[in-house]
Amino acid sequence: MAKKKVPGVPNKPSYCRLSFMYQAASLLAAPAKPSQVNDPAATRVTDSDVPMQLDGDNANNPSTQMDDRTAVRTRNMSHRLLTDFRSVSLKCQIRVSPDMKRTICKFCDTLLVEGQTCTSTVENTSKGGKKPWADVLVVKCHTCHRAKRFPVNAPRPQRRPLRTPKEEASQQDTAQQPLPQPQKDP
Repeated sequence: MAKKKVPGVPNKPSYCRLSFMYQAASLLAAPAKPSQVNDPAATRVTDSDVPMQLDGDNANNPSTQMDDRTAVRTRNMSHRLLTDFRSVSLKCQIRVSPDMKRTICKFCDTLLVEGQTCTSTVENTSKGGKKPWADVLVVKCHTCHRAKRFPVNAPRPQRRPLRTPKEEASQQDTAQQPLPQPQKDP
């Protein structure tokens, strides 16, 4: 008799590739901190390492300009990795989790980091904001200045194949019922 196949993840190399791309993009999008270096000898600063400041302006400091260029390069690499992430997931027909999708701008493929690359606010455009179920989380990207909107308290509807026929019939009945007409008094 043949061995039974162990259930596994189909297309595992593609999942691994997507995971690596997302992790690398999030690492490159995060700002570099000088405290990340573990070697104490490398963190010691001598007088010869610190450039002299003639005036109080840091804009002319070569190290500041170098840091800005490095930040732009890493941001561009992160953007490229997320673009490749999206194209690989579409090509391999891999469903990306909604939580992961919410961290990527769908217009410019930028990693959305709260306070750095995006701003999040909660809006309620109902009459005076009286309906708590109408809250919407608005995430605005600083790169492309577009907004993504997510309902906060509303339950997520089931996908169509998972719905029961009873639920679909009740939804169609409520949509097709005519509105009651007011009766006229003679």
